[in-house]
Amino acid sequence: MKARQLIVGILAWALVLPALAANRDDVPMAGNLQAEGRQAERRAVPIMLVFTSPFCVYCDRVKAQYLGPMVADPAYRDKIIIRQIEAGGDRALIGFDGRRTTHGAYAASQKIVMVPTIKVVDAQGRELAEPIVGFLTPDFYFGYIQDAMNAGLEKMRQRPGADDPR
Repeated sequence: MKARQLIVGILAWALVLPALAANRDDVPMAGNLQAEGRQAERRAVPIMLVFTSPFCVYCDRVKAQYLGPMVADPAYRDKIIIRQIEAGGDRALIGFDGRRTTHGAYAASQKIVMVPTIKVVDAQGRELAEPIVGFLTPDFYFGYIQDAMNAGLEKMRQRPGADDPR
């Protein structure tokens, strides 16, 4: 009987673990911020950069509960571009200025000292809202994200020549 319970338990985890791992990767990694900036400019939307670390449980929670669902929701496609940057990581990155760098070097240049940190920026990487540093009160966290996104969206759409896709 115990062997059967063990097998059932292993099978249950085999079904659950891939779903949990998938949530970690729902927020696309940044690769070319200059190209993302051109897209943001064309669409008149801000870019939300979430600075993370691979072993940060709070980062995983922010991605799984808030940002991953935003990336998957078509309603946000006309409002924001969301990209992940791994602070301390050596993944290649092209910055907003077109120069080659790494995720870690870019995070250091942005003075990221705590993860998760969320920054809402324009097409050139200039901040449009107050950064969200750390994992604040979970009950209000999505409100902070929405406020930052909306502040950035408003500033992007107020610019001369910005096409409002609404």
